Amino acid sequence: MAEITEVPSPFCGIGTDDLTIQVDGVLLKVTKNGCTVNTPAFEQGITDTRPRVDGKEVNLGAAVAKAAALLKAANQPVIGGCATDVSGMRALLALADRIGAVVDNMNFTGARRNFLVLQDSGWINTTLTEVKNRCDLLLVVGVDIEAFAPRFFEHYLWNEASMFLDDTGKREVIYLGQAPSGNASTSPNGKKAQVFECPLSALPEVAAVLRALVKGNPIREALAGGVAVADLQAIADKLKAAKYSVVTWAAGALAYSQAELTVQTLSEMVKDLNSQNTRSSGLTLGGKEGDQTANQVCGWTTGYPARMRFSSGFPEYDPYLNDANFLLDNGEADAFVWVQAFNAGAVPPVTAVPTIVVGRSGMTFEKEPDVFIPVGTPGIDHAGHAYRMDNVVAIRLKKLRDSGLPTTAQVLSAIEQAL
Repeated sequence: MAEITEVPSPFCGIGTDDLTIQVDGVLLKVTKNGCTVNTPAFEQGITDTRPRVDGKEVNLGAAVAKAAALLKAANQPVIGGCATDVSGMRALLALADRIGAVVDNMNFTGARRNFLVLQDSGWINTTLTEVKNRCDLLLVVGVDIEAFAPRFFEHYLWNEASMFLDDTGKREVIYLGQAPSGNASTSPNGKKAQVFECPLSALPEVAAVLRALVKGNPIREALAGGVAVADLQAIADKLKAAKYSVVTWAAGALAYSQAELTVQTLSEMVKDLNSQNTRSSGLTLGGKEGDQTANQVCGWTTGYPARMRFSSGFPEYDPYLNDANFLLDNGEADAFVWVQAFNAGAVPPVTAVPTIVVGRSGMTFEKEPDVFIPVGTPGIDHAGHAYRMDNVVAIRLKKLRDSGLPTTAQVLSAIEQAL
């Protein structure tokens, strides 16, 4: 039995790096600084140690050979999930290039709402370190940060030391849309966040009115999306009076048609604030299931984010047509590879095409895949790198135990070589 301190997490997205974990053989127990996201992810046990082909246990070589045979026979394979570390993603892209596959991250539909805005009009976004050192007003739009990352406020709002604030407890938090699920947004001084609730479907109207008020345009109605315009005026006044406001949202939580327009409205509002006598920045919430890591590696390798195809011999990006679910539902894919090294609960969609799963031990399938190869989890079973939500820091993940499981990179590289 051993105790490992200062353990970084690849699970919460915010770069938590202060966990203490007790290691007893292959069993892990979070003994300090855990949360509802990190603790169950680290403590999940190992149930699968051998690959399976057609539901029967085989050795790794046989599973790799079967996977290679299925991919060699395919005309349009699709690789989905993409939840892995930097090395695993590099190997995944090499395999995709070799077989002419479509690559799609499981969280890309949400991320697409951000990318469309970034590509169309750009934005002014900040980093977690800037939030920690400069932010005096945090506006949270349409998301419960506490459910997303339980220790966000502890790490980046209520930190004891800040470079440009004398008292971080004086920071102000405003929720617009969804109320928080707990009290983490309450300051150490006991000051609670202001909450202005509205239905998710009303956020486009609320965001548009708030931006108009920031610009000084008059609004003659008393309500906007169920929120009093007087309250939105008060928020606009606080944004303009702040020294460094931050507007944050999670594109994946904006599950309604053309939600990218809401993201664009918020991003343009941030630009409007910077044209006045204040500073403001946006902050997108993400980084779970390896989505930021996948898009970063895709970006520096091909120039595009995930959701691209290699069937023409070079990468082609299309955020709509290269949707894995779309291709599977329309019968355009004839082989499917699901890569998910972080979350045993994130299993592939049920499909009739030959399916290969390279995933975390413990997955339970509604339909047994043709090939299942359990792999080690980055940050637990092997060292690696993963990007946190602001994309500027690659977290150096530690190896905590010897499970005997191969890495995602090793398995995908072996399949490529077997072709």
